[in-house]
Amino acid sequence: MNQLLIVGILMLSTAPLYAQDQQQNVDKLKVDTRNAVGVIGADKRKTRTYCQIIDLRERQQADQENNKNKNNKKKDKNKDKNKNKKRAEALSQKINQLQKQLEPEFSRIDNVLNHLDLQSPNGREIALIIQRIYESCPE
Repeated sequence: MNQLLIVGILMLSTAPLYAQDQQQNVDKLKVDTRNAVGVIGADKRKTRTYCQIIDLRERQQADQENNKNKNNKKKDKNKDKNKNKKRAEALSQKINQLQKQLEPEFSRIDNVLNHLDLQSPNGREIALIIQRIYESCPE
């Protein structure tokens, strides 16, 4: 019985420490995101490069959707598949080249976006920080 009581007390006493550690991680993530957005946003060339990456990624997703829809409707010929594959590879290479120009800030932002929980208040706050760059992009 004493062991169970000790375990219960330990669990209750360490829970606030765990929550405090999580909050520190979220706060650090917000600061890192603000810094990365600030570095990119302060330089017009970097902002333009970031916007190009977003545009190319959108094209890439649209191409993938189009190819998926074509494959569902009919069997593509090998010639069309090769053409689509080459276009996808060219887009990927262009995106990678542009991303290298924005390192390490781009990786920080991209990593945050890939793990962002938009259902949480912290996730929405971080998304708003990142959205500042999007607002700088031309339509």
